[in-house]
Amino acid sequence: MDLILFAQKNNDVTGWLGVGVGVFLLVVFGLAMLFVVLLYGNLWFQAYMSNARVSFWSLIGMTFRQVDAQTIVRAKIMAMQAGLGDDPSAGIISTRRLEAHYLAGGNLPRVITAIIAAHRADLDLDFDRAAAIDLAGRDVLEAVQTSVNPKVIDCPEQRSQDSALSAIAKNGVELRVRARVTVRTNLKQLIGGATEDTVIARVGEGIITAIGSAESHFEVMENPNLISRAVLDRGLDAQTAFQIVSIDIAHIVVGENIGARLQADQAEADTRVARAKAEERRSVAIAHEQEMKAKVAENRARLLQSEASVPLAMATAFRQGKFKAGV
Repeated sequence: MDLILFAQKNNDVTGWLGVGVGVFLLVVFGLAMLFVVLLYGNLWFQAYMSNARVSFWSLIGMTFRQVDAQTIVRAKIMAMQAGLGDDPSAGIISTRRLEAHYLAGGNLPRVITAIIAAHRADLDLDFDRAAAIDLAGRDVLEAVQTSVNPKVIDCPEQRSQDSALSAIAKNGVELRVRARVTVRTNLKQLIGGATEDTVIARVGEGIITAIGSAESHFEVMENPNLISRAVLDRGLDAQTAFQIVSIDIAHIVVGENIGARLQADQAEADTRVARAKAEERRSVAIAHEQEMKAKVAENRARLLQSEASVPLAMATAFRQGKFKAGV
């Protein structure tokens, strides 16, 4: 009405043009507001009723930043309903931080679910650490679940070619062992910590060392717990993403007597060496014998030569008068 009165008062084209522009702008603004309400009203109302505090301007900004507003709002609602939105121990989970993690390529729903599960289980896991674990390529929710409910891994793994670890006691008897290792996730070392394969390799090495230190395989067969205690005391879970809860020997059987076989092989090798040395000495003796025979023949020839020269010397002496008959 004010615009119409203004136009009538001025009674010129400029006034009516201003009225038209004003009405057009009001219509455009009204349509824009209606569009915003229709597009974001449901999400805003859902966040408002959940005390998630997400404004219309934030929802509009998410669209321009190419962020899935529905994912952000649901994550914020989950955090607020779980009492973690303003909890310093879990990290202040603000809309900006949720958007930043989403834009970095993180799996936001699993991160929030993992934080809630860790909070319920009284585990030390805040938003920053959970986001870092997620961006590092680890499944943060599975890590929390494994920390709450430890898992069992086989040593050696079932997919490996060897069905059991082979170790030899000091008496030379082979033992074939399979172990089951119970581990839980160490959230503080999950980033940068060694993986499950490292734990399996270390446990296998520890079992082989423990059996190799036993005086007899009977000691191991009588008390397999000796292996478990020896392996646990070595702290094999250091610098890994897991904490070893227990090591249990699931299967142990006696293999070959490697020591006896090695001794037999060594004895056979020694026999071959002795035969070779005896053959060498025999060959040297035969060669020496032939050399002596040759020297005897040579000396006999020299003797015959000397004997043949005696008559010649006597004849020469007779001719020269140096030797007289009857003298």
